[in-house]
Amino acid sequence: MSDTGPAIEYRDIRCTHSENLPALLTQLRLSVLISTYQTGHLVVVAAHQGRLMLTFHGFDRAMGVAVKPGCISVCTRTDVWFVRSVPDIAVHLEPRGQFDACFLARTAHFTGDIQAHESAWVRNEFWVVNTLFSCLAALDPYYSFAPRWKPPFVSALLPEDRCHLNGLALVDGQPRYVTALGETDTPAGWRAVKTNGGCLLEVPSGRRVAGNLSLPHSPRVHQGRIYLLHSGQGRLDLVDPVGGQLTAVAAVPGVARGLALHGDYAFVGLSKARPSLDGVPIVAQREQLKCGLAIVDLRTGNLTALLEFKTGVEEIFDVQVMPGIAFPFLSGPWGQQDTGQPLWAVPPTK
Repeated sequence: MSDTGPAIEYRDIRCTHSENLPALLTQLRLSVLISTYQTGHLVVVAAHQGRLMLTFHGFDRAMGVAVKPGCISVCTRTDVWFVRSVPDIAVHLEPRGQFDACFLARTAHFTGDIQAHESAWVRNEFWVVNTLFSCLAALDPYYSFAPRWKPPFVSALLPEDRCHLNGLALVDGQPRYVTALGETDTPAGWRAVKTNGGCLLEVPSGRRVAGNLSLPHSPRVHQGRIYLLHSGQGRLDLVDPVGGQLTAVAAVPGVARGLALHGDYAFVGLSKARPSLDGVPIVAQREQLKCGLAIVDLRTGNLTALLEFKTGVEEIFDVQVMPGIAFPFLSGPWGQQDTGQPLWAVPPTK
């Protein structure tokens, strides 16, 4: 017997979207990637001929997603997968003319279960937020990971998730800011302070830029400004890098995790509140919270468009955009389960 991947768990996944979402994606000429560890999928959200198209691709406990020209990375339960562009195949895919890019799973690095959260290419290395070991780490061909930085309040490199380090922002290709749910140095110590013990830290200095945050996630620097998701408050916020004051950009209708910024728009992942978040401010609105994708106009703070999963998905982790790619074809490590047909890429014959 051949191993074609894990047994498929069928879910009744249904969604709705605002009427303007396909037109907005077409106007911006981009597609969106959403990871959900809950169902184990990387979801492609795209517009084609005025219709919204969603495709689901299996990755075991899909978490952090990073994008660079020609490559998508996906952090999973025990591996980081690299899905690479194969442009020569795109023009031959059926139906002809629907896909303008093709990405196939090529390689994976086995890390073991380190609870890898966000990730990014840093110089010639690939870095992950190694949440279990409370550090930033690079992939290394000889080791599970190579530690590169840890918060100054974390005293030891141990698999204890001491502060729930989770988000990473780059500036000029270098790590500059991270988010953590607590400034704590005991096993899972952040859980006792999750309501308002979170922080934004500067890298490499370790300086606390902002504190007393509720579930901060997904720091980003865009057009010279620092943004983060103040998830426990249900907001997208701006952060003053000197004084640490927060300014609300927009309220969003969910526990926000996963942020991509493109031009004048923020693409924000939304999740419902699981029971372990009881006591966090946004949980008071539990019945009104949505799971999906909110698009916010950064100029006005208005919610411009919305994708909502009605059934089958309740938690999102990461969001990335693919500028210049309207509708990519993607085949993950489970191959034929994603596409319904086997695909191979080989060098041109002479």
